[in-house]
Amino acid sequence: MTRADLAKNPTEVAAMFDDVARRYDITNDILSLGQDRRWRRDVLNAVDAKPGEVILDLAAGTGTSSQPFADRGATVIPCDFSVGMLQVGKKARPHLPFTAGDATRLPFPDDTFDAVTISFGLRNVVDPDAGLREMLRVTKPGGRLVVCEFSSPTFAPFRTVYIEYLMKALPSVARAVSSSPDAYVYLAESIRAWPDQAGLAARISSAGWTRAKWRNLSGGIVALHHATA
Repeated sequence: MTRADLAKNPTEVAAMFDDVARRYDITNDILSLGQDRRWRRDVLNAVDAKPGEVILDLAAGTGTSSQPFADRGATVIPCDFSVGMLQVGKKARPHLPFTAGDATRLPFPDDTFDAVTISFGLRNVVDPDAGLREMLRVTKPGGRLVVCEFSSPTFAPFRTVYIEYLMKALPSVARAVSSSPDAYVYLAESIRAWPDQAGLAARISSAGWTRAKWRNLSGGIVALHHATA
């Protein structure tokens, strides 16, 4: 499935994530060689949630990324468009207020959250620019945005190897460990088509956020973007 397919049929993409929900966390851990745990810690530190703050965790999936915010005393709302993901998450973490929602039409009032974060989900939003504007709408003035997303490795020779891994090895490995391996063919294509660090920063700024900046993780395989409402 290509990004064009995504734009035409977002319901089908939601169903794709429903299919991978059961083994999603363990598959990601294997495919990232364990790096996803480090990336989640980096997101947690970047958001810097304080006790009493209200955090929106978009594309939260099963809530693996949400629980650490609750552990720090914040109120966290895990939100995802995949009901299958939410159902798996609710069984594992029944105390979290999982909420179904489309990132382009969030079911929250204006100025609700102290911070909004989305990890490895913005590129799967049908209209990422509309999603960024919607995130701004629900964030309090002066609030924070943290986007963790696959990006462009900074070392050119490694970048070529990385793209080859994405398009060839990743789907093959996924077939051995995932409950829906075909989904990872789409995921590899979506990563390859995604803008680089500067390109995403420009889109964040165009959506109305201020002071957009980024920090590379794992040599630019992943970038952590920050901005202020």
